[in-house]
Amino acid sequence: MQDKTHLVDEITGHRRMRRNRKADWTRRLVQESRLTVDDLIWPVFIVPGSNILDPIPAMPGVNRMSVDRLVEAAKEAADLGIPAIATFPNIEMDLRDETGSNALEANNLINQATIAVKKAVPNIGMITDVALDPFTSHGHDGILRGDEIVNDETVEQVVKAAILQADAGSDIISPSEMMDGRIGAIRRGLDAAGHQNVGIMSYATKFASGYYGPYREAISTAGLLKGDKNSYYISPANGMEAIRDAALDVEEGADMLMVKPGLPYLDICWRLKETFGLPTFAYQVSGEYTQIKAAAMNGWIDGERVMMETLLCFKRAGCDGILTYFAMEAARKLAKG
Repeated sequence: MQDKTHLVDEITGHRRMRRNRKADWTRRLVQESRLTVDDLIWPVFIVPGSNILDPIPAMPGVNRMSVDRLVEAAKEAADLGIPAIATFPNIEMDLRDETGSNALEANNLINQATIAVKKAVPNIGMITDVALDPFTSHGHDGILRGDEIVNDETVEQVVKAAILQADAGSDIISPSEMMDGRIGAIRRGLDAAGHQNVGIMSYATKFASGYYGPYREAISTAGLLKGDKNSYYISPANGMEAIRDAALDVEEGADMLMVKPGLPYLDICWRLKETFGLPTFAYQVSGEYTQIKAAAMNGWIDGERVMMETLLCFKRAGCDGILTYFAMEAARKLAKG
C-alpha cells in the first residue's frame, strides 16, 4: 500500500503551506501586515460647556466631551502613543443656520478645542474637518440654496474656515464635504495665509453610505437633514468614479487620501494606494463601530478579536492608518502586547 504522505507530496509538489503556520514564532516571522499604535487616529466629539462626558446611545463606549475633558483624554491618548486625534463638534442649535456661518467664527467650538489641546498636549496631532454639516440648520455639508448644495460658494466658505482652523493650530485640514475644487482652493488659501506647513488629508472618496447614522446622532444632525447627500457624495456602486475623484484631489495638492467608510471599501483603499502611492487612510465609521459593539454586547462575536481583525484588514489593504473610535481600546491592547 502506497504511503499516504508520499501521495500528498506528489499532489502538492512538496509545497506545504502549513510549515510556516506550525508555531507561534514562525507565524510571527512571516506575518505580512502589522498593526501598531502609530496607525491609529482617534475621532472625538466635542460639546460646549465644562466637565461634560455625555454618552452617545448609538455608539456604546463613545462620549461627547467638553473641551476640558477632551484635554484630559488627549493626554491619555498621547501617553498611549496615539499620533493624532480628529475633532467633530456638536454645537448649540441656535448657532446653526442655512449657511453654517459659525464655521467662520475664530473662537468656535472646534477652534477652542484645537487651541486647548495644542497648548496642553503639543506632541499630539490635530486633524480638523471644514465640512459645514455640524454648523448648518439643514444638516448638509455645504450651503443650501433652494434645493441645491451650491459648490463654489461652499468652497469659498470652507477655505475661510480652514484658515481659521490653521490659525488655531490645526496640523492637518481634512475636508469632507466633497465639493469640486476644494483641495486646490484650500491649498492656495492656506499658503497665502502663511500656513504652508499645514497638511491636507482629503476625504478623497466619501461614499453615500448608510453607515453614518450613529455619527449624525453624535453631532445632532440626524433630524435636521433635508433630502439626501447623493448629489455630492459618491455612489457605493462606482469604483472608477472614486479613483477619478481622488486623482483630482492629488492634482490639486492633497498630501494624504482618505476612504470613507472603511471596511466595505477595502478595494478602494487598495486601488488608491496602488494608483497614487500617497499616504492612504480609512475611516472606520460610526456604523462599522456600532455593528461590532452591538454584536459583542449580545455575545454573538468576540468583540476585541473582531476589533483587532478589522483594523489589521485595513493595513493589509494598503492603508497607512485608520481613523477609528476603537483607537483608545486598541492602543491599550497593543500596549499590553
